[in-house]
Parts: sequence; structure tokens; C-alpha cells
Amino acid sequence: MNSRIEQAYEKRPKNWVYNTCIAVITLALIIWSCSAVEATGAADGSSTIAWNIIKGLFTPDLGFLFDFSTSGVPYLMLETICIAFLGTIVGAIISIPLAFVSAVNLVPKPIAFIGRIVLMAIRTIPAFVYGLMFIRVTGPGAFAGLLTMGVCSVGMITKMYTEAIEDLDIHVIESLDAAGCSTWQKIRYGILPQLMPNFASTAIYRFDINLRDATILGLVGAGGFGAPLIFAMNAYRWNEAGAILAGLIILILVIEYISTKIRTKLTRG
Repeated sequence: MNSRIEQAYEKRPKNWVYNTCIAVITLALIIWSCSAVEATGAADGSSTIAWNIIKGLFTPDLGFLFDFSTSGVPYLMLETICIAFLGTIVGAIISIPLAFVSAVNLVPKPIAFIGRIVLMAIRTIPAFVYGLMFIRVTGPGAFAGLLTMGVCSVGMITKMYTEAIEDLDIHVIESLDAAGCSTWQKIRYGILPQLMPNFASTAIYRFDINLRDATILGLVGAGGFGAPLIFAMNAYRWNEAGAILAGLIILILVIEYISTKIRTKLTRG
């Protein structure tokens, strides 16, 4: 028995040449990447500046954090939630017909191919670019952020919806068809019960993403946390930046906990 094991061990594939080549290539890539990193821009007092930033972020301005006026953190939190929520709703509604058009098991393949090309083009453009475009159209504010969130949501949500439609259990629909059910009854009792949990779970997951993206969009004036955050950082008011980040962290944690509970309930029933 032992001899057979030893013979099998001796006859094992010798991959040391392949592994050595992979290690050498990886090391060469690391060295080449490090050569592009320059630290010449660091100032002489960079350590002092870094310490001031850390100190300001960990000692937030409590007055600004608990300011319930339209310029305080709670109002910015509410505005960010509204932008992300309404943007997700708009994107989810638009994605439903696009998903049915892009599903190869429901429409001819050429039509589904065109639908997928359109979705691919939508997903290619970054949210930051959409934000700049809509700000030019509607002006800076929360409405531009809402439109941006809606368009950006369409690409991902439609892709997930399409996959859910293509994974439908066709036998349920065939059974309803054999029972003489009408088209509406097949949709009501055969298709929607299979799709609604996946659709709702996808929309909630996209809401989590939009909540983070809404902060980035604020940097270009699309409402929410972003603009006050960049203004505070440019003015070196690190205590205000710390207050905004503290509010953002609390908001993300609360929404993450709630959305996880809802998605678990939808998935497990």
C-alpha cells in the first residue's frame, strides 16, 4: 500500500516550472507597478497634516452633527436617503419592461441581443458622468441626483431581472396552461410569484449601492452629503468633515442592517 502511494507521488505532474514562471511574472508586475508610484509630492509637514486630518475626523463637530436645520447633518442624511430611494424606484420601474425585452426565453434572440447591447451601453458610462450631464440639464440639486441614480440603476437592475426571468420554472407555466388558465392567470399565479422575491431583493440591494453613490454624486452638486463634505475638506474643516462622515457611517450601518433582514426574509420566505 505504501509503495503504491510512493509510486503515485513520484509520478505526480511536475508543475514547478509553471509555478516558477507564474511567481517570476507576478514579482515582475509588482516591481513594475511600484516603479510608477511617486512620493515626491509629499510635503515636509505631511505627518503634521495627516495627524490633523485624523484628529479632526475622530473628533467630529457635535454641533454640526446634531444640527436639525437644513444645513445640518440630519437633513443631509434625509436628502441622501430620498435621492437613493426615489432613484432606485425609478430605475426598478424602468427595468421591468427592459428585462422582459432582453430575456431570450421570452423574445426572439435578435431583439434580446439589441436589448442587451443597450443595457451594456448604459452600464458603461460612470455615474459621475451621468451626474455631470444631468446637472447641465436640470441644474445642481437633488433632482439631478435622482435622475442620475435612476439611470445608473437601470443597467444593473435590468441585468439581474433578466437573469431571474430566464431562470423561471417553465413547468409551472406549462401546468397552468394545461389547466386552461388564461394569460393573465398564468402571469398572476405562475410568473409573478417566482419573480417578485428576486425583483424586490435586487431593488433593495441596488438601494444600498445608490446610498453610497449618492454621496459621490454630491461632489458634483447633485445633492446629499457630497458637496458639504468636499467644501469642508477644501477649507480644512476636518471636524465638520468628521461629523459628515460619522452621519454617513451611521446611515449606512442602519440601512445595511434593515436591508439585510428584508432580503433574508424574501429569500427564505
